[in-house]
Amino acid sequence: MSNCTVKKQRMESALDQLKSHTVVVADTGDFNAIEEYKPQDATTNPSLILAAAQMPQYQHLVNDAIQYGKKLGGSEDEQINNIMDKLFVLFGVQILEKIPGRVSTEVDARLSFDKDAMVERARSLIGLYKEAGIDKERILIKLSSTWEGIQAGKVLEEKYGIHCNMTLLFSFAQAVACAEAGVTLISPFVGRILDWHVANTEKKSYEPSEDPGVQSVTKIYHYYKKFGYKTIVMGASFRNTGEIKALTGCDYLTISPKLLEELSKDHSKLTPALSVKEAQASKLEKVHLDEKAFRWQHNKDQMAVEKLSDGIRKFAEDAIKLEKMLKERLKK
Repeated sequence: MSNCTVKKQRMESALDQLKSHTVVVADTGDFNAIEEYKPQDATTNPSLILAAAQMPQYQHLVNDAIQYGKKLGGSEDEQINNIMDKLFVLFGVQILEKIPGRVSTEVDARLSFDKDAMVERARSLIGLYKEAGIDKERILIKLSSTWEGIQAGKVLEEKYGIHCNMTLLFSFAQAVACAEAGVTLISPFVGRILDWHVANTEKKSYEPSEDPGVQSVTKIYHYYKKFGYKTIVMGASFRNTGEIKALTGCDYLTISPKLLEELSKDHSKLTPALSVKEAQASKLEKVHLDEKAFRWQHNKDQMAVEKLSDGIRKFAEDAIKLEKMLKERLKK
C-alpha cells in the first residue's frame, strides 16, 4: 500500500467511509444541510416540514402553496388540504434539485387506518409532482406501517407503480408484512426503539452492538437478505453516531444534519457490520403473516405497539400545527 493511499484512509471521514458501504440519506427539510452533506436521497415528514416552514428562507414556498390553494378554491378544509399537499411537494421539488436520487414525501398520519384514503392521497401527491415535471420514479411515498398502511403500499406498488417508504416501523411483524407486500423501502426507527427501552427498563445505556434498535434492524436486514426480498432496509431515527456505525453496510441509512456533521468530523475507521453473507448464514426461519397473524404478532410487542401509536399521534399533532399556521396565513 502506498503512502498516498494510507494518508487518504487516515483523512477520510466516517461519513465518506459510510457512503462507500451504505446509501446515505439526509433526514431533513433544510436545503442547506442537503447541499452541505451531499446525500444520495432525502426524506421529510410533517415534523420536519413544520420546522422548515417556519424558517424565513422558505416563506416563498409557503406563499406559493397558499396561492395554489386559494386558486383551487373550495371550503377552508379543502383549501388547507390542497395547500398542505402542495407545500410538501414544493419542498420535495426543491430537494430533488440538490440530490441525484429520490425524496420521500409523507401521507397525512391521520389517514393511517384508512387504506383507500391513503391510496387516494398518495396518488394526489404523485399527480402534483407530475405537474411540476417530476417523474414518479424519483418519489417515495411515506405511509405509516399499520396493517392498512402496508396494504395501501401493496396497492400503490402493484396497481400504480408508485414506490413506497413504510415508516414508523418498530416490530419484526411489520417488517415481514412489508416484505410480503413488496414495498420498495422500509424505515425501521432505531432511536425510538432505544428511547422506549431506556424509559421502560432498568438498563439506561447500551453499547452500539447491544442497542435494541440496532439489533432490530440487524434482524430485519438478515431476514430480508436470507430470503431474497427486494425491499430496501433504511435505518432511521438515530440518537448517536454509534448506532449508525453499528449498521454500516445496511442498504440505506437516513441521518439528521447534526449526526451527519459529527460523522464528517470523525476520522475513525469504519468496517461493515452487516453483510449478505452473514445474513444468509443466519438461523432465521421464513414467516408468513395474514392480517390476523400480523395483528397478534405486532400486538405481542409492547414497545412496537406503543411507539407506533405514539409516532402516528406526534406526526398528526405536527400536521395540525402546520394546518393552524397555514389557516392563519390564509386569512391574511
